[in-house]
Amino acid sequence: MVDPFFPDETGRLLAEVPPGDNAAPLSVSELSQSLKRVVEDRFGHVRLRGEISGWKRAASGHAYLALKDDRAVIDAVIWKGSASGLAFSPQDGVEVIASGRLTTYPGRSKYQIIIDRMELAGEGALMALLEKLKAKLAGEGLFDRDRKRPLPFLPRVIGVVTSPTGAVIRDILHRLEDRCPTHVLVWPVQVQGEGAAAQVAAAVRGFDAIQPGGPVPRPDLVIVARGGGSIEDLWAFNEEVVVRAVAACSIPTISAVGHETDTTLCDHAADVRAPTPTAAAEIAVPVRAELRQQLREMGLRTERCARRYHQLGRERLTALARLLPTPDRLLQPQRQRVDDLGDRLRRGLGRRLADARGELARASGALRPAMLDQRLDRARERLNATWRLVQSLNPEKPLERGYVFVTRRAGGAVVKDSTDARAAGALVLHFADGPVDAKVERPGSGAYGLQADRQPKLL
Repeated sequence: MVDPFFPDETGRLLAEVPPGDNAAPLSVSELSQSLKRVVEDRFGHVRLRGEISGWKRAASGHAYLALKDDRAVIDAVIWKGSASGLAFSPQDGVEVIASGRLTTYPGRSKYQIIIDRMELAGEGALMALLEKLKAKLAGEGLFDRDRKRPLPFLPRVIGVVTSPTGAVIRDILHRLEDRCPTHVLVWPVQVQGEGAAAQVAAAVRGFDAIQPGGPVPRPDLVIVARGGGSIEDLWAFNEEVVVRAVAACSIPTISAVGHETDTTLCDHAADVRAPTPTAAAEIAVPVRAELRQQLREMGLRTERCARRYHQLGRERLTALARLLPTPDRLLQPQRQRVDDLGDRLRRGLGRRLADARGELARASGALRPAMLDQRLDRARERLNATWRLVQSLNPEKPLERGYVFVTRRAGGAVVKDSTDARAAGALVLHFADGPVDAKVERPGSGAYGLQADRQPKLL
């Protein structure tokens, strides 16, 4: 190819600026920046309709995706601030309308759209997104019937997640007051618009986090409620964060979102769906007047059953009493036996008395006065011999012949030898006419002696 500036020198080694040329060569960065300015000036605001492809959210919070149709694809970026304000959770395959500005990315030599706002492309796209999310959550088992729990029959505390200023909370409170007054805790939330889904999910998790016995009573039942509206108005209750919070709540839940014909994913995740918020209050508690009537009826039935049971028992007792023998018939054999034993006892006593009399007569015949005197004399002799033996063994008897026995003054133990006496020191000498205290002394010659009260010294 011939260089237009150097038609005759196509094979030059060094680049030269031809005479009169004032267009210096551009750097790659300069060209990229020029293209960037042209694209951003020309396409400072655009709206694109396309299908989301390759949606992903980075750890920084920015989102990256592509918008495509059947013939072209364009890359897109949603910065963190805009991504957090999206009214729905984007998914691949959903058709959207994105508003933003075109720019280039010099690092990759490509152009892309910076999305400031993204909306679903009509109600059809919204329903397609809803069906995708519904299928995804259903596949995880969040809507299974075996996960549904029964509601408490008479909850003491009911938690309500709804707007504090709308007609919904007034309708619920009024209906509860009419049926059965109950303690109600209201967690105020925004029920539509940006941030509504996050507030509703946080309220459900907040009720579930209340500990029993704390300063705030833990609800026995949670009602998630909102009035009617379009599918766009109710969209917060189709958000994945709300559905997962309701499904994970350990407290039984009632979903009362919209009117009877409205259905949200929150309804599928809750344990019970109510067609309206007022119906939710009716489902939550029984009618107090009906309970009282049931209690009265049950009390009457219990009383009738008790009376009937008593009557049947009396009838059975009367029937059994007819089959029982009379007291005379029951006691007749025993009476006859008593009479027989009485006769046998009298006869036995008579025989025993006669035998005793015979034994007494035989014994009295052997008792003559001479024999009694002899037996008495022998007994007296044995008694005197025993007494003499006792007197000879009496330790105080030798005292009458001038002997004494010695005991320790402390404790009264008998002193048996001189060693024991020297060890005791203080002694008691027992004479026939009484005791005398004494102590052991050591005389000048080395002999030991006793000092007594009644004599100067005993050697």
